[in-house]
Amino acid sequence: MCLAVPGKIVSIDKSNPDIRMAKVNFGGVIKDICIEWLPEAKVNNYVLAHVGTALSIVDEDDAKKTLDAFDEIGRLIEEEDKKK
Repeated sequence: MCLAVPGKIVSIDKSNPDIRMAKVNFGGVIKDICIEWLPEAKVNNYVLAHVGTALSIVDEDDAKKTLDAFDEIGRLIEEEDKKK
């Protein structure tokens, strides 16, 4: 099973004409992500990324719902670990 995670584009690197890269914020963690396949992607867009590549642009509300769900899963895991 593969997992794609939504993140917000914070900047786009135009220094290499052969490949478009962007800095993407994943809940406070900034990663360099290839956005070559999304020529319409721009700063402040949310993208769904897998293995360093943006697969699609996603709606901001949907992205935030997914990120909130990940946060909730993390909290539940922490609570369970404390019970052990």
